[in-house]
Amino acid sequence: MLDINEIMKIIPQRPPILMIDKVEELVSGESCVAYKNVCINEPYFAGHFPGNPIMPGVLIVEALAQTGAVAILSKEENKGKNALFGGIDKLRFKRPVLPGDCLKLEVKIIKQKGPIGVGEALATVNGEVSAKGELTFALV
Repeated sequence: MLDINEIMKIIPQRPPILMIDKVEELVSGESCVAYKNVCINEPYFAGHFPGNPIMPGVLIVEALAQTGAVAILSKEENKGKNALFGGIDKLRFKRPVLPGDCLKLEVKIIKQKGPIGVGEALATVNGEVSAKGELTFALV
């Protein structure tokens, strides 16, 4: 288990864009399971949407990307690098994420050639799929 301070030693994101709160499982270079506690006081809820707060899909994808970044950047030879988006494929949203939800984020690295790789990403709330797809990254 990694806490927020240990996560910040691996990935460069910082609040307010740091989108994961803890890591439950980590296999360096292969997979990561993390969590985001979704709170009503997050600034984006003021405008998305007034009276019907829903976590923006783009931020769910960012949380998944950061989870994948923990997996890939925890590998010794990748320390100090950044993982940038290279693409988003086959991504589908199935369930809205609401204030009070605990978003479980799972990313498995399914291929990598040189600095380019692909992660299979899954976001769930209480076992229900919120989003799933593939994220391509580039290490720089």
